[in-house]
Amino acid sequence: MLIDCEACTVRPAACSDCVVTFLTVPVRAVDLVEEERAALEVLAASGLVPPLRLRRTG
Repeated sequence: MLIDCEACTVRPAACSDCVVTFLTVPVRAVDLVEEERAALEVLAASGLVPPLRLRRTG
């Protein structure tokens, strides 16, 4: 999964509560493998990190 913040339709409104900005310094893109994405979903579901707020255009 390629998370491209530049292509996110809820940027910058949701950046402060997005796991990408929680875990990294603001960057243009983060590439996650399926296992990493699943792990972040588990952490978010348990309230340990914010969820991924990425919404793509199209």
